[in-house]
Amino acid sequence: MGFFDKLKVGLGKTKESLNDKMNNVFSSFRKVDEEFLEELEEILIMSDIGVDTSVEIISKLRSRIKKENIKDEDGVKNALKDEMKSILELDNNKLNLETSPSIILVVGVNGVGKTTSIGKIANRIRKDGKKVMVAAADTFRAAAVEQLEVWANRSQVSITKKEEGADPASVVYDAIQKAKNENYDVLICDTAGRLHNKKYLMDELLKIGKVIEKELPNASKEVLLVLDGTTGQNAIEQVKAFKETVDITGLVLTKLDGTAKGGVVLGIVAENKIPIKFIGIGEQIDDMEIFNSEDFVNAII
Repeated sequence: MGFFDKLKVGLGKTKESLNDKMNNVFSSFRKVDEEFLEELEEILIMSDIGVDTSVEIISKLRSRIKKENIKDEDGVKNALKDEMKSILELDNNKLNLETSPSIILVVGVNGVGKTTSIGKIANRIRKDGKKVMVAAADTFRAAAVEQLEVWANRSQVSITKKEEGADPASVVYDAIQKAKNENYDVLICDTAGRLHNKKYLMDELLKIGKVIEKELPNASKEVLLVLDGTTGQNAIEQVKAFKETVDITGLVLTKLDGTAKGGVVLGIVAENKIPIKFIGIGEQIDDMEIFNSEDFVNAII
């Protein structure tokens, strides 16, 4: 099964929910008028897209319907897809890995699939012909280091680690030295994800950031925030929390298969103007793809 087919299957519940409601609206209205648009706006809000983003989409759709004199169902759906794609298509959605070494810091709360995502991304980058290392800087969660080691082995990349409870910034420091000395192209750093202990977590991230700035001042850097698609609007709150401490350059979406809350993706991007760089559908090591806005929108409508 190709990735787009997996995406369609994975986002099946979101598509089913959105299309069923939309089809009901289309069958209830004889013409594309203001009442019709209000109903459509309500459907978008109910699909976890969020109030502000839904209002923005319908406002632009309203203008297009008048300007292009759109009167039929297909015309409305195509215009709606275009407006959704325009939200998701940000310029900087490619990974910035210009220097050797480049560094990717991966953040996110526990349970979102952070370690799994690191393994899959490492595998993709290695397959592109780059020499990759992962750093196990989530030293507080029991078994986090072992879990990352399993994924490092699966993706055939090396790992820098220390004992549980070690200083995370020191792990990153050691990994950077090794990356410089042994000519690694990309270093991917795992980090702790305990938002309930927010101050401590954010202090650790700041400390790691300072080590990276000092040791690799001119390196290409990415800060990827991993989000669990099943959490809906809570994912937007997670973005806000991490943005307070780190300059997030991209999002990684996981666990979208089997959720009806896939619409939240639009709200996250619209509110934060942060591009989605990867989307994960499925459990296999190759189930991580570079995000494509057209494929995503076609998979939900």
